[in-house]
Amino acid sequence: MNEKLLRVGTTYIPVLSVELSTEWYLNKLGAELCYQDKNKTILTFANQSIFLVKSKENQSSNFFDISGNEHFSLTFEVNGLNALETIHQEFKEKQIRVGEIEERGHAGKNFVFFDLNGNKFDVWSELSPDFKEKYQYK
Repeated sequence: MNEKLLRVGTTYIPVLSVELSTEWYLNKLGAELCYQDKNKTILTFANQSIFLVKSKENQSSNFFDISGNEHFSLTFEVNGLNALETIHQEFKEKQIRVGEIEERGHAGKNFVFFDLNGNKFDVWSELSPDFKEKYQYK
């Protein structure tokens, strides 16, 4: 396959307060601060640039699927079930709003979590094979 799009470089997340959200991502998720002004913050974590963008009220990255279920737009991967269980417990200890670990009928397990703006994210226990090979994960 001759791919033209090589990777997702940046994800944009709507937030009400750039300052409060930046602190949350730094303290709760271990993000690295790259840049900040009054309307946006640029963070690095999970091998990606994440922009926190000051938005109007009632904005989130979530959407509703055909069945009316609120859905996340971003899934983070960890390396195996043990890593998933560990980060799930760490998120609970950091008082991050998390869902239960669940099976969804495919390989691995998942759980969801929310930032302080209500943006919903997913965590999956399986690293993509290309990522594992490139970064030599076992």
